[in-house]
Amino acid sequence: MNTSFRLFPEAASTAAPLVDRLYFFLLAVASFFTLLICVTILYFAVKYRRGARVDRSVADHGSPWKLETTWSVIPLGLTMVMFFWGADLYFRAHQPPPESAQVHVVARQWMWKIQHEGGKQEINALHVPVGRPVLLTMISEDVIHSFYVPAFRLKQDVLPGSYTTLWFQPSKPGRYHLFCAEYCGTSHSRMIGEVVAMEPADFAQWLQGGPTQSPEDAGRRLFEQFRCGNCHANPVNPRCPPLEGLFGSQVRLADGETVVANEGYLRESILNPQAKVVAGYQPVMPTYKDQISEAGLFELIAYLKSLAPPPANTSPIFEDGFLFRLTSSCSKDSVMIQISL
Repeated sequence: MNTSFRLFPEAASTAAPLVDRLYFFLLAVASFFTLLICVTILYFAVKYRRGARVDRSVADHGSPWKLETTWSVIPLGLTMVMFFWGADLYFRAHQPPPESAQVHVVARQWMWKIQHEGGKQEINALHVPVGRPVLLTMISEDVIHSFYVPAFRLKQDVLPGSYTTLWFQPSKPGRYHLFCAEYCGTSHSRMIGEVVAMEPADFAQWLQGGPTQSPEDAGRRLFEQFRCGNCHANPVNPRCPPLEGLFGSQVRLADGETVVANEGYLRESILNPQAKVVAGYQPVMPTYKDQISEAGLFELIAYLKSLAPPPANTSPIFEDGFLFRLTSSCSKDSVMIQISL
């Protein structure tokens, strides 16, 4: 007999015990009522079998409201417990802590491509530190996949053309199976990997190995390669909206609608710029569909997210083809003006 056989997978994340408690509660309720119904059926089948000498006349017990109320209230109470318990876990699973480590995941037939916030990349493996929340931002390059780690009790579909997120916090070091839980083609069974949970010191040492380039730097190179600054950063003739401080802000569109500039909005604006035109600007931006990979989009968006808004007391001045920046500050007794080229 294989002594490594486990009826349930190991619980290796902070969410796993919470999910298991709800699962065992549902299992206990279902088992109790299944057993109760089976025993009752067998009891009445034997008691009222053909030939048994029992009174089969219908007795008048008056109004059955007490019985009807009982069998309505008890199931209602149990289902409400299940609902609120499950809703609490659902909202916890969709509210990542602000200090979460950012990881980008690109799925394709039949592999997982993963990039950490420091720039390190890996294939079919995800190294994470124990005790720190990890937020995955995922997208597919082809068909629907599903990121599934049984030991963490988590599963999230990975969709083409749309970002999905998933967060978890490993609770113990080890190597845990990573599967695709959505049939994605002939080699679906080969789309496997592992999540390696490491002690924080070991993880920090692992991050140092190999060549890395931060997503922000890689995104800046793409920004320069496609000459995005000719329109977005042109101070003389701005043909497109400025990008400094754009991420997370409210954007007013030409049709009067207001949207939040999140990752999905930025991705759509790069691939389909005519879908949401910013108020006050003409739809002149070309599409970069099929020119930038999903990994490249992650990097370009990371660069856009890093662009801080310009200081409120700073304004550009143009003189004879040169760009100056005027910065002013004042105190009670003096005013200082700094001009930088």
